Amino acid sequence: MNGNDILRIGYKQGKVIRVALNAAREYREIHHASKEGALNALADVLNAPENYRTDPIFGPVVLALLEEDRKESTYDLTKAAPYQVWGAMNIEPAALEQMRRAVNLPIAVRGAMMPDAHVGYGLPVGGVLATHNSVIPYAVGVDIACRMRLTVFDAAPYVLEQKRDKFRHSLEKNTRFGVGVTWDPPIEHEVMDDPLWQMHPVARQNKDRARVQLGTSGSGNHFVEFGSLVTASTIVTPSGTIPPGKYLALLSHSGSRRLGMEIADFYTEVAMQQRAKLPKEYLHLAWLDLDQEAGAEYWAGMTLAGRYASANHAIIHALITDALRLDVLGEIENHHNFAWKETFDGEEVIVHRKGATPAADGVLGVIPGSMAAPGYVVRGLGNAASLDSAAHGAGRKMSRGEAIKRFDWATLNRKLKAQGVEVLSAGLDEAPGAYKDIQQVMSDQADLVERLAEFWPMLVKMDRGSERQRGGDRDA
Repeated sequence: MNGNDILRIGYKQGKVIRVALNAAREYREIHHASKEGALNALADVLNAPENYRTDPIFGPVVLALLEEDRKESTYDLTKAAPYQVWGAMNIEPAALEQMRRAVNLPIAVRGAMMPDAHVGYGLPVGGVLATHNSVIPYAVGVDIACRMRLTVFDAAPYVLEQKRDKFRHSLEKNTRFGVGVTWDPPIEHEVMDDPLWQMHPVARQNKDRARVQLGTSGSGNHFVEFGSLVTASTIVTPSGTIPPGKYLALLSHSGSRRLGMEIADFYTEVAMQQRAKLPKEYLHLAWLDLDQEAGAEYWAGMTLAGRYASANHAIIHALITDALRLDVLGEIENHHNFAWKETFDGEEVIVHRKGATPAADGVLGVIPGSMAAPGYVVRGLGNAASLDSAAHGAGRKMSRGEAIKRFDWATLNRKLKAQGVEVLSAGLDEAPGAYKDIQQVMSDQADLVERLAEFWPMLVKMDRGSERQRGGDRDA
């Protein structure tokens, strides 16, 4: 093996070649590996250096790569903006490392990390970042404006038990889940009349698809479910007042569908091209200046995706409410993959909340648990240290692949039935055990939000998942 072999797998000329050759020789000696095996290992180091920082063999290679990146970069990545972490003991090291990188960006003003945080692309899910006059597409996320919506009915939860078939039918008939799903014919909504659909380059190309996907939900952790809402105090919502009591409620979680993904991917690529001198591990944090054309276009597209996501939920809730003919007491809605222009310490900044709930003083929000754990209606306490933010859910504690290997539907359904929860369809990767303890998450953020009401799932519908992970009472 020689330096040319190292160059062929993507390494650049410099000190790192010598360091990589030494590591390859050591790797082959210890593991009795072939030349090809050693080169494959070096390729893995190049593609994911963060996984090898402390590796006894390849750690020096990572250090040499970082040193070269610093030499090539035109950005100062040595000064960290202040940030605070809530619930750090239950957050994986890789997610903490992502947050440390984010606050080192030259545009970073302040950061925060919520107790439900886990690894994402660029900014961790559960990460909050304030920047100077710039937006980071991947710090908003691929599912732009993913949000929660809660409708509280003037009815008691026992109504569902009395007419369970009717409620099952209302979910099955009035929801669509999964990649590429549509309504035929499409459902009309005024959001599609926005002139930005014609003016915005990415929105224009995706308008026809967006029209037929309006009123549908994605895969993964997106859901529509009925449950029991219990509140001990009066909640005044924008659409009505909810007195103390126990009510039947409808909760949904989904975002901007293919439109949001196309906007996110397109402008992330533009940002990466503009910031090509960033070190490799920083590229998913590439940003766009808002006073330049691409940044302004992304902001407009993000805003349209937010209105579209809200319309998605409005349609779902209207279809189900009309089918059930129930009176509505009030509704609460918030999104958690978005960027806002806000003021902190007298300065306007761009606050990215990727998987984080807005929690300014008095602001209402919904933080779900899992299909076997409660969610909460909350009121923000306006904690400036968190950039007026809170968790957006329980947060994953294991990958989807690990969940599919670890859990089975027979056991899960027995546990859910014991809790009075029926699942119409879901993927095994959404098993409750794949999530953190929502009670711990809420305790860790007691200084960020006040709990107003508790929501317990009763009848759940999600995307079915792949054949391997498919499950639920009616699909197993």
